Amino acid sequence: MAITIRSLIASDWPAIKDIYQQGIDTGDATYETQAPETEVLKGKFLSEPQLVAVDNGQIIGWAMLSAVSSRCVYGGVAETSIYVHSGFHGRGVGRALLSSLVPLSEKLGFWTLQAQIFPENKASIALHEQQGFRRIGYREKLGKRNGIWRDVLFLERRSLVAGND
Repeated sequence: MAITIRSLIASDWPAIKDIYQQGIDTGDATYETQAPETEVLKGKFLSEPQLVAVDNGQIIGWAMLSAVSSRCVYGGVAETSIYVHSGFHGRGVGRALLSSLVPLSEKLGFWTLQAQIFPENKASIALHEQQGFRRIGYREKLGKRNGIWRDVLFLERRSLVAGND
């Protein structure tokens, strides 16, 4: 498998939505229960960086950032979203995406990346920790998914480059 990481293009959105739905269907990736329409999905994320992982012309994963606040003082803080096609789990796709996303975020001036991950999603926790994220909190019963309260681990990665001036 030869994974290529590239910037997202408009024609990638159907595959992104499909992979997002696959993550939703696991029950351990997000509070969402249904992928929103493409225009709504686009609006959830910052315009850059937006990355896709491609293998033999097929989009097999994606990574994007979302703003944590509209307040200007938090302009350098973003939340990660990384999703991998269900047929490609455990093959380094997430690692390739996150290891590309982090330096791009720093070039764009982000000094903190954060992730909120269900404790049951051990693969995502391990992935983020391998990329320098650390656990900074445990949020008990943060929200409900399908009527069931879910806890969330809160992780962050502080840049060694951006925001140190």
